[in-house]
This record gives sequence, structure tokens and C-alpha cells, in this order.
Amino acid sequence: MKNSNFFRSLFVATALFSGSLGLTSCDKDNDVTPATSTEVRGPYDQHGVFILNEGNYGTPNGSISFLSDSANQTVINSISQKANNDRPLGDVVMDLDIVGDRAYIVANNSNKLEVVNAYTFQTEGAVELKQPRFFAAASADKAYVSEWITYGQPGQVSVIDLKTLQVVKTIPVGPLPEELLVADGKLYVAINGSNVVTVINTSTDVVERDITVTDGPAELELDADKRLWVLAKGRTVYNSDWTVNYSETTPGALIAINTANSTVLNTLTFGSNQASPGNLAITGDGAKLYYNYQGATYAQSASATSLASTPLINRSFYGLGIDPDNGYIYGSDQNGFSGDGTVFIYQPDGTKVKEFKVGIGPNGFVFN
Repeated sequence: MKNSNFFRSLFVATALFSGSLGLTSCDKDNDVTPATSTEVRGPYDQHGVFILNEGNYGTPNGSISFLSDSANQTVINSISQKANNDRPLGDVVMDLDIVGDRAYIVANNSNKLEVVNAYTFQTEGAVELKQPRFFAAASADKAYVSEWITYGQPGQVSVIDLKTLQVVKTIPVGPLPEELLVADGKLYVAINGSNVVTVINTSTDVVERDITVTDGPAELELDADKRLWVLAKGRTVYNSDWTVNYSETTPGALIAINTANSTVLNTLTFGSNQASPGNLAITGDGAKLYYNYQGATYAQSASATSLASTPLINRSFYGLGIDPDNGYIYGSDQNGFSGDGTVFIYQPDGTKVKEFKVGIGPNGFVFN
């Protein structure tokens, strides 16, 4: 999972919250620059990273943790529950995006989009959906959510009016739609139950075309040259006894698409069909891609014409994210869903610098 903070001005670094997190603020240029408002609108009106914890399937114990960007990097767990009188957040927390002064949280098995204040995480509303997966904003007033509806059957993308929190249209797509990405007036939808990326015009909300890729497209990133990178997981075929039929199972791939004309530029196929790649992420400048494959974490230039051969980190993660400001690598371990998960932080060269506990099943990061 990868997430970014859309349509929200980051809080000025010199105005960090000074209350319960013990942060301080200063303004060295107060005598030469115009006055800037330092109003703190809540404990999360500061730089940091939100960590999505999906929880145990079938229970509403999904949660959000917050790691502050202060010198001590304070970790606060279960921030939504604490802000809402211990009310559970939901079952299988999948995605979180910030638009303006609201945060939108996808709870897949609770069939809802939870809407909270981005600075306090107090709930402001909810949108009922059908097995929602991922959220993407097209503007301050309009967003999209991919929905499975029913496993294995055609899915849909719901168009949501962010002012009224109403679904204003549903767009039929193929089975198991996953990640969404908005670029230059187009919404790209990875259709994991097929071999296409669906392109929707964000002005008309009409499907324009399907771009054929390899089996199982699931994750999307846009690089600095506006190439759309698609991580396809391949197709796993099972025998009647539920063992894997490797003669028919297909390998995963990284695919580069020219967004100007929707043509496939390159397909980089992974070497084995006995492992699926995952956790596609990209640096803030759009220059370097990261992914997990066969128990390791790889990094490579977004202009590369072949897959990386040497791991950067000799382990894979349940969730992976790259800090857009400093390139630090965040990875998580769900620890078998038997208790709290663990988050690890690495320098860009792969050197580990920190680890800490969060909620159950940490699967993604949103950098604030």
C-alpha cells in the first residue's frame, strides 16, 4: 500500500504541536518574513506518518497509529478509537487518504468509508460501500473508491461527492478492482481479477479504454516522467485439491505505461511463478521504485529496463512505504496477526535505524 497526502498544505515545520506530544516551535525569521498562522488544529496537525493496521479479519479491531516527526518520534496507537470514545474503527482497514481537513479511511469488511477530521481523527461521517478497497481523490470535492462487491464477480468504482458524502455514480469495471491513481484527468484502475488497467475520464466518469497488461495487476505508481508503473502479481491456478498448478500459474511483472497514449512501454517479468511480487512504492521525486519479491526488498531506477538483481534489504514486509521527504524506508511485519505488529525504519541505503510496535496487521503508511 502506498498513500500520499492530497490537496492539503503541510503544517509549517516551525509550528509543530507543543501539547501532549511534547513538541516545541520557533520562528527564526520572524523579523523578516510576514506573520504565519501557527494555530494548531489538533494533535495530528504536524509532520509525521500514519500507519494503517488492518486488524484481524472478522473483527472490528483495525486501527491507525501515528508516529510524530519530532526528535523523539512519539508513537500513538489507536488514534481513532481514542478520539471517538473507544468506538472501534472497523474490520480490515485498507487505505487512508487526506483531502483538505478530512481523512478518508477505507474499512473493507465493514463495507464503509469512515470520514474523520484530519487533525483530531474525530468521526464526521461515513459512506456505505460494497467491499471497498482503495480511495483516490480527483479534486477537493470528488473522489473514487474501488469496490469488489462480491469476490470473483465484476466490481465497480464509486464516485463520491466529498461535500455531501454521497455516492453520486457507480462505474462497472472488471473483477477485483484494486489500487487507483489519478493523473492528468484520468483515473487508472488496476483490475486484479483480469489482465487490464481500466482508464476512466474524470470529467465524464466514463470508461475510455482497457490497457492490456499481464495477469493480476494490483498496484500503481506514477514516476517523474509520467510513466504509470503497474505491479502485476500474476495468476495463481489451483488443482482440485487446492495445491498450486505451477504449469498454468503465471509470474508477476512490472509494467511501464505511457500515460499520454495508454501504450505499454515495457514489461519486466519476474523470473519465477512460484512467488508473487508486492508492495510497489516510489520515492517522492518519482525517480526510484521499491518492491518485495521472494523474501527481499529491491530498489531500482524508474528508468531501468530490467529488474534489480541484488536486494537492498534481505527481507520482505507486509507493508512498505517511502518517506517522500528523506527517502527513508518503512516496512512492517504483521507477526502472524497474533498480537501487535512491528514497524521498521531504514535509511535509503538499507541501514536499519528504528523499530517499534503498532496495531494488528500493519499494512501501509501515509506521510503527513
